[in-house]
Amino acid sequence: MTKTIEDIQQKLDSGDAVVLTAEELKNKIRSGDDITVDDVDVVTCGTSGVMSGTSLLLHLPVDKPGSFNRAKEVYLNGVPAYPGPCPNELLGTVDVMVYGTNHSDHDENYGGGFLIKDLLQHKDIDVIVIDNEDNKISTTVNIDDIPYAKIFGTRMAFKNYTAFTNPISKAQKTIFNVSPMEGPYNSLSFSGCGDINPLQNDPEQRIIKTGTKVLLNGAQGLILGNGTRSSDEKPNLSIIADLKDMDPHYVGGFKTGMGAEVFDSVAVPIPVLDDNILENLKVLNKNIPLVLANIQGRHLPISTINYAMWDNADSRPIVNNDSCFKCIPCLPELYCPVNAFHNSQNGLIELNLDDCFGCGYCQTVCPREVPSINLNKVSFEVEGKTRNIEVSCRQSDKLRAIEIATQLKNEIIDGSFTL
Repeated sequence: MTKTIEDIQQKLDSGDAVVLTAEELKNKIRSGDDITVDDVDVVTCGTSGVMSGTSLLLHLPVDKPGSFNRAKEVYLNGVPAYPGPCPNELLGTVDVMVYGTNHSDHDENYGGGFLIKDLLQHKDIDVIVIDNEDNKISTTVNIDDIPYAKIFGTRMAFKNYTAFTNPISKAQKTIFNVSPMEGPYNSLSFSGCGDINPLQNDPEQRIIKTGTKVLLNGAQGLILGNGTRSSDEKPNLSIIADLKDMDPHYVGGFKTGMGAEVFDSVAVPIPVLDDNILENLKVLNKNIPLVLANIQGRHLPISTINYAMWDNADSRPIVNNDSCFKCIPCLPELYCPVNAFHNSQNGLIELNLDDCFGCGYCQTVCPREVPSINLNKVSFEVEGKTRNIEVSCRQSDKLRAIEIATQLKNEIIDGSFTL
């Protein structure tokens, strides 16, 4: 049987279509259900994780017209923003681009990702402009003051990622771990949401291509095409959407061993047009290979594992304060990449589950395992020896991916998102 997008949209309009999230579909498959093209019309896939190729495009009001000729340097909460290409001569405004990986000039753990979240939470942002005559103009802006604000992703939602471990004793600073990665073979970090990730479910990109509508951080956006560093084997996407329509829950900063990074969340609808598309949608974590590489040399493979480590893993830690020794500093609070841990007035640790990313690094650093989370172990052969390593850091958040895929499903059903 084959269907067209128009056929499916008509079923949606009449309320007869079956829409499932990728997680719901995978659960049916794992339960042994025989799913056919007649049984499902749209599957919504999602991913959430560190996406370094994230840029913020803004048109900033700075001062009254005529107050400066043109901007030479711009800083937002200390984060460098690049003015141009339009000079906006004597208009008192400036066009800027902010990279999600840019760090504040006074705090390497604050960067573009944290700035984006602060904007979306309607916080006032300190703006410093240095013009071409070296005059300094200082002001504050709120997202409501900014007439144009978009996120442009140059490479997002990779189909294939790489997992990393450190085979030697010397710790390695890296963006792929919250702090320098210890060794030998006692830590492992990985990215990717496995069998619910959009490109894993449409590897031939029959649906996911230029012009496809998506959700980027909760806002309806468009795929502009494949992104930088994209290849047939390791594709990724270039996406644009309006910042003001985004939900701060789905985007923010993520601290790493090399300073602040940025995370985003993407959901893509896949209309089930024929058996080929459905067969691709039936992929499971255990069948998705994941290269495990040497963190000392990112392109030096050690082994190949798979995404089955997501199966039956916990999405969030549980905090057991009965084991807490009230250490100063509190290591989960110090190392949490999204600042979700805080010490309460009585010295016990508190976790903001809305901010939590589920990376699991809190358990890795806490000597008492006050936060505890099952991240699963990975087994592989190297140099004739079997290694068993517990995952120490996840740089993708499957729970957020499921949440944004569920949001997309609901918007498709209620008609606010059309195919």
